[in-house]
Amino acid sequence: MLYYLNGLFVGLLILSNILAVKLFSFGSWIVLPAAVIVYVFTYPILDVITEVYGKKAAHRTVLTGFLTQLFAIIFIWIAIQLPAASFYENQQAFETIFTAGFRVTIASLVAYLVSQNLDVLIFNKLKSRHGDKKLWIRNNASTMASQLVDTTIFITIAFYGIMPLGALLTLIATQYAFKFVVAILDTPIVYLLVSICRKKEAIHGSKSVPVQIY
Repeated sequence: MLYYLNGLFVGLLILSNILAVKLFSFGSWIVLPAAVIVYVFTYPILDVITEVYGKKAAHRTVLTGFLTQLFAIIFIWIAIQLPAASFYENQQAFETIFTAGFRVTIASLVAYLVSQNLDVLIFNKLKSRHGDKKLWIRNNASTMASQLVDTTIFITIAFYGIMPLGALLTLIATQYAFKFVVAILDTPIVYLLVSICRKKEAIHGSKSVPVQIY
């Protein structure tokens, strides 16, 4: 199951980077990037990995996601630089969609590294205290804290000096409010995935028990 979770984590991560250029709104004052509806689900997946497979496995997943993002940025840049075919009319649109800008890219990578590793750290600390009990506490506490850090770091690095401080704080507050609600709602999903993973590991573990030869 760890391989599937890692694949899902990295896939959602890359998809969120692609969707980041689209903005949507609730009413007239809540504006969010489309990436947020995907990126928020990387945290419960990481929590499941930390819960079932441990801190080291979770840190490897974070590192894998970081390296994948770097490779994606490099290959997207190469694709943009390739000479367009004479009949290809969408080069400008292609560049617009896949070019996030240097500050936004750096903001995304820094926020990702800090917040995801913080999520693993907080979750693991609480697990050491509670054991297998109170999964909902460590899931929500780690996700809510790391999401706040992620949102604050990303928006500050990406937009500080570009927009008024009031608008910056509003952007942080609205995005975090959305992530806060999702963190609460995804708790049953975490319980379900943890249960599935533990059952799978129990089955594989029983199959791998060595036969004693006397």
